[in-house]
Amino acid sequence: MTLQKSPGKNPQTAQAIMETPLGLALLFFSSKGLQRLAFVGEKDLKEGVVIGSSPETQALPQEVLKNWHDRLALALEDYFGGNPARFDSLDLDPKGTAFQLRVWQELRKIPYGETVSYWELGRRLGNSKASRAVGQANARNPIPLIIPCHRVIAADGSLGGYSSGLDRKRWLLEHERRYVGGGPGT
Repeated sequence: MTLQKSPGKNPQTAQAIMETPLGLALLFFSSKGLQRLAFVGEKDLKEGVVIGSSPETQALPQEVLKNWHDRLALALEDYFGGNPARFDSLDLDPKGTAFQLRVWQELRKIPYGETVSYWELGRRLGNSKASRAVGQANARNPIPLIIPCHRVIAADGSLGGYSSGLDRKRWLLEHERRYVGGGPGT
């Protein structure tokens, strides 16, 4: 499937697009791995999306991009099939500040089907007063789902925010809870 929109002011180049239960996901790769996963939304369509190679990835052998794409596709298929997918082996290249990178690394330690509060995540990073900064880092997570910022909730148990939309966050948390402890059919 290809999605080509006439470029707007700031066209983006996605290397691939995948259909998921949460809608279309655009995949952006750098020369080091997956740099961004974006669910297609109104903003993406307004800015214009073109499927193809970015200048940085044009020099990569097509086999490298295909390998990254195929591994990601298998991991997402497992995940959406109810198996706690292991995203650890994927080549990721998120861009952010040193603090954001630390938050995103800590997010990857939250087990499938579990949640933590923004406060708890701050505590794990060495500063329980950093919950607001942790929330801002979550909002800027360029690879949602793979870096599971959806597993972070408010201290009172409410969902808080989610850059891909609260409906998607709710769906992801319910999906994981449904399969915790044994995979599909449990």
